Amino acid sequence: MSMDHHRGGRLRLSRRDFLALMSASAVGFTLGGCAVNPVTGRRELMLLSEAQEVAVDQEHAPHQLSADFGVSQDNKLNAYVAALGHDLAEHSHRPGMPYSFQVVNANYINAYAFPGGTIGVTRGIMLEMGDEAALAALLGHEIGHVNARHAAQRMTRGMIAQITVIGATVAVASSEDRQGLAPLVQTLGGLSAGALLAHYSRENEREADDLGMEYADRAGQNPAGMVALHRMLLEQSQRKPNALELMFATHPMSSERVERAEQQMARRYRQQQDRPRHAERYQDSIADLRRLAPAIREQQEGEREMAREKFAQAEPHFKKALQLAPADYTGLVLMARCQYGLGKKEEAAHYADLARESYPGEAQALQVAGIARLGLGANEEAYQHFVEYDQVLPGNPNTIFLQGVSLENMGRRQDAARNYMKYLQQVGEGGQSVYARQRLTEWGVLEKR
Repeated sequence: MSMDHHRGGRLRLSRRDFLALMSASAVGFTLGGCAVNPVTGRRELMLLSEAQEVAVDQEHAPHQLSADFGVSQDNKLNAYVAALGHDLAEHSHRPGMPYSFQVVNANYINAYAFPGGTIGVTRGIMLEMGDEAALAALLGHEIGHVNARHAAQRMTRGMIAQITVIGATVAVASSEDRQGLAPLVQTLGGLSAGALLAHYSRENEREADDLGMEYADRAGQNPAGMVALHRMLLEQSQRKPNALELMFATHPMSSERVERAEQQMARRYRQQQDRPRHAERYQDSIADLRRLAPAIREQQEGEREMAREKFAQAEPHFKKALQLAPADYTGLVLMARCQYGLGKKEEAAHYADLARESYPGEAQALQVAGIARLGLGANEEAYQHFVEYDQVLPGNPNTIFLQGVSLENMGRRQDAARNYMKYLQQVGEGGQSVYARQRLTEWGVLEKR
């Protein structure tokens, strides 16, 4: 991360700094042992217990939900999705997990599950599905990941790999070098929220598809929704590939999955293919979301341009979106980010404040508002935003770092040093550690390497 020194030694964040700081925290794990897979009934190596899966979920899921602009404020929509999700979960292999089903305000097309049962569905994908059968397939698929413990399996493999690397390092290190291993040990098993959601294998996806169809059938839904869901995703991948980038990263897609679902319908679920698909009930439930669709389309275009750092091209899309939906939280936060990217710090702060008014208590706007104030040199105000953010959504080490930057700019070097030390203890060598370590070394808190 590069930060520019200005008059008085104060720091200001560049556009790249701003974007880099919009990430979630890391968390460590305690090692477990073997466990019975609830789907297959086979014993397998699993370094996370069920309680630890829930703990990981509780630690990470709130950060992901906030990164996706928070849970939808459409109570009717959330209640509908939650009721369907819980009905499916009751017919799954792990009905006792603390499931929660949330529609989030993100515009990209995706759904995801954390290992303890928190399941998020973006408003982007809700707009693309046509009926309840497809939604049941989507939710059933995510419940399948939870039931088969796919995230825990992947985390187990990752921890074993890290243990191997760290063990080898310890074996060759001299006693004088042992302290230098502390950052590696502290990051043992450390995975960001994004990493927890990333890169299911094709085998995982096939198993989750099969389970999704099975749970839909058990709950009285039409399993053919899985066929419709995959057809829609393949079609969207051709029409709007940028909107599905994360979906394809977290859920590898192929025409083979469509064919497999069709085969399942022909062989296993032939008697169920005439069940109702509840299209009218679905469309009624997303009625308010459909009214937002034109604004969401503009936001998607703006996000596409902003991802390419073409902020001037993104701005008209966000302006149009806000003309269509002036109080939409996602649109306001996106415009704030865009304004910062254009170097318009006051405008960025203005839109972030409007976002805070639009969705009181949602954390992302607080972070954006604080970063905008840092850009303006309003360090005390920025610091208060970061303090409030940490109260609303604790556990993000970036907040500690940003508080440290604010304190440094206010001339409170001792307090800033404490924050930078705390930040380094949490992230080790990742994130903004280079800058934090540099300042601590310059101040004599740390010895030069």
